[in-house]
Amino acid sequence: MPAILRISGFRFFFYTNEGRPLESPHIHVMKRGDEAKFWLTPVVKLARDDNLDFRELRTSAEIIKQNQVLFLEAWNDYFG
Repeated sequence: MPAILRISGFRFFFYTNEGRPLESPHIHVMKRGDEAKFWLTPVVKLARDDNLDFRELRTSAEIIKQNQVLFLEAWNDYFG
């Protein structure tokens, strides 16, 4: 699971086996073992939350929006 970015205690990554067929571009975020998944297109949107609190979800969504191009490039480079 390649880590794309680590910031403020969050780790942003994707799994190498993102489904068959391949899912739409998204990013996973983990903090303290809790995880969430965000779609990257057409807009950043929460797909699933596994125990991140509201503040962590809001903060991680902002980080994802600020780094959306980076995450999409990493996704396309890996799954291309």
